[in-house]
Amino acid sequence: MASDKPVKNASGKYDNVDFRKATGYQYPPIKCAYNRRDVLLFANAIGVQKDELHFLYELHPKFAAFPTFPVNLAFKRTDQDVYDFIARNVTADVPGVPPFDAQRSVDGERGIEILRALPASSEGMDLEIRNKVIGVYDKGGAMILESEGELVDAKTNIAYVKLSSSSFGIGQGGYGGPRGPSKPSITIPKRTPDAVHTFKTTPEQALLYRLCGDYNPLHADEEFGKRAGFKGSILQGLGTWNIAAHGILKELGDSDPARFKSYGARFKSVVYPGDELETRMWVVRSEEGHDHVVFETIVKGDGRVALANGYATLKQKGSKL
Repeated sequence: MASDKPVKNASGKYDNVDFRKATGYQYPPIKCAYNRRDVLLFANAIGVQKDELHFLYELHPKFAAFPTFPVNLAFKRTDQDVYDFIARNVTADVPGVPPFDAQRSVDGERGIEILRALPASSEGMDLEIRNKVIGVYDKGGAMILESEGELVDAKTNIAYVKLSSSSFGIGQGGYGGPRGPSKPSITIPKRTPDAVHTFKTTPEQALLYRLCGDYNPLHADEEFGKRAGFKGSILQGLGTWNIAAHGILKELGDSDPARFKSYGARFKSVVYPGDELETRMWVVRSEEGHDHVVFETIVKGDGRVALANGYATLKQKGSKL
């Protein structure tokens, strides 16, 4: 029986590559755990402010995890200490696909759908992320892997969130695989935004956010960042993504976690610690008790777009749905 495992040849490329074999592959479940301190740290790392004390104080009567908190659990897993990010993030043996080079791979898009409120800690739960491959695509220069999964309590089989992602393996394509579907771009309205949220990151922002589980040296080590082709260390893409999520919930959802239903964006440009982020948001339609929002996040100063194709769904205030 022929192996599905690609093998590196003398040229540095791989033989036995067939991206089509990857579709539907189920990853081994990733066990996750977190405590209230993790929840508090995350809220601090994404710029939650003191007037939103229910995210920042464990004795607040409405203490809650910020809704996008689960996106880092696949990194953090069950650890309370730092770990070797590069070693951990070598792709599992996906059939027909060369292993992703973690040092030359970046997030493409991320999305989350909230199915039910996440408890303020995972005590008493057996949480795991069950992920599967939607498709692997060959853009010539890059290999793109799309996956989706759920955060599930294995004790009850209750799912709390759905997660989606696409990863870019830079310089890791060129195998003649399927190019994949072309995705429509979200159109930004040609009118004044309904709300704007600005957040000035600090030079230490990435060093704080990495404590939430993303210990990639790219976000701490200036020389590592330069070797990767940047000016130095960079802010985590998910750091920017979560800062924008906070801005949307604060400006359009009264900072009420129960109103946050879905959210996602495409990573467009690098952000450096110290940059000021401006998230511009538009409510494009309201139906069945929900507001549908599109947004973009730019870096103030040079105007480069950090997050594109941004969308969110918020339950309307007072809606029973």
